[in-house]
Amino acid sequence: MNFSRDILEARSPSVRALVELPRENDRREWSFGEISEGTSVFAALLAARGVERGDVVMTLIGNRPEWVFTMMACFRIGAVALPCTEQLRAKDLSLRIAVARPRLIVADVRNRGELEASGPVCEVMWVGAEPLLGQSVGGLDMPPFAELEPEDPCLITFTSGTVGEPKAVVHGMRYLYGQRTQAHGWLEARAEDLVWCTAASGWSKSARNVFIAPWLNGASALLHDARFDPHERLELIEREQVTVLCMAPTEYRVIAKRASLRALPSLRGMVAAGEALNPEVLHAWKAATGLDIRDGYGQTETGQMTGMAVGAGVRAGSMGRPLEGVRLWIEDGELVADPETVPTFFLGYLGEGVNRDERGAWEITDRRAQGPWHTGDRVREDEDGYLFFEGRADDVIISAGYRIGPFEVESALVAHPAVAEAAAVASPDEERGSVVRAVVVLRDGQAPSPQLAKELQEHVKHQTAPYKYPRIVEFVPELPKTSSGKIRRAELRDARG
Repeated sequence: MNFSRDILEARSPSVRALVELPRENDRREWSFGEISEGTSVFAALLAARGVERGDVVMTLIGNRPEWVFTMMACFRIGAVALPCTEQLRAKDLSLRIAVARPRLIVADVRNRGELEASGPVCEVMWVGAEPLLGQSVGGLDMPPFAELEPEDPCLITFTSGTVGEPKAVVHGMRYLYGQRTQAHGWLEARAEDLVWCTAASGWSKSARNVFIAPWLNGASALLHDARFDPHERLELIEREQVTVLCMAPTEYRVIAKRASLRALPSLRGMVAAGEALNPEVLHAWKAATGLDIRDGYGQTETGQMTGMAVGAGVRAGSMGRPLEGVRLWIEDGELVADPETVPTFFLGYLGEGVNRDERGAWEITDRRAQGPWHTGDRVREDEDGYLFFEGRADDVIISAGYRIGPFEVESALVAHPAVAEAAAVASPDEERGSVVRAVVVLRDGQAPSPQLAKELQEHVKHQTAPYKYPRIVEFVPELPKTSSGKIRRAELRDARG
């Protein structure tokens, strides 16, 4: 199998594949023929820089065609793509570089400062200053399509944990083809549709729904390389005639609160995933558009596993039922999956079951062989089989759809000279679902103040990705701990009420 070949050769070269809305310059439409050409050029550029089958290529590009070309070029030659969000800071990038050991980094020039500060130990191919597709590739060897197996690595995405640094999730080629299940049963894109998944490049949902799932169904994709603005979001849906919309629950909430919802005649479907949607938000969008927002559930490790099917009728707060063929059950309140039935299930964590030797060769013990997958999410099921998310069994903070590990926030806080100890927990928020709340113990001689709280917030923004910063900072004499010295985060959450 080869995803690039199978997708691009299955489409007429003249059919629209992408609609590009850049931060600067003019709107542009790309056909599948142009995507195929761009993929070939980028594959040649990667190969000219020494990238071979099995090598990791890290990207630090926004929602731009160059990101798509790099991803598809990796899938063509059998390289492993590691997309990163542009919100990452030098420390975050250093971690990913150290763990994944990329052969090449493809980055937008606007990210030069953070990337160079991370100390990359490999070559960087810069994009954005001038169109790379204008380069002549006559003198470059055009690499052939690699013949790949379902378990050959193709994608790495990082996820947050509670007691350590983010883990590198390694997906095989089966992940790409496995997107058909959710593309048909949940996203429900069709040929002639224009699908807009608003997730920024680097996130799990972007890797599967920005262009992969739409293209599997013959639809085209919208790339909008700009910050979220609730008023502009509605205007673009109208102007571009978007038919299928995939947004984070927070985006639906903020638009409903800050913009004037109205009928959007082009829309045929709306989906959301990442956290439960409030009933009042569902009702507001339904009243304005006549459409239901259909929720779904998945993890970085598993891909999409549940969804509210088209025509099934939405149940407020429910993430739907298992997708076709996926076997899920609840064990002691926790959602558990049979990996053999999840077509997008990961190979394993890099360094835990998936390793690379000194020459870069992959050594894989497929995680599926280890039996049931315990999601760590507490879920309940109603009498009709609809599932309802109730919270994390661990301490990951889900804010505006972002999954934030307390360890990362706490590490940034204690790096400040005024901080002795810190704990990060979730605090309820009307728009974001939850926000990060930092509980801080100061060093001797330091005094709490609003000015210091603001300083700590800015410090975290510079230490790690800005979305992780604590929107609430509280100062306490000491943190509650277990006898073994572990922080009782549940007690801190309960104290907030």
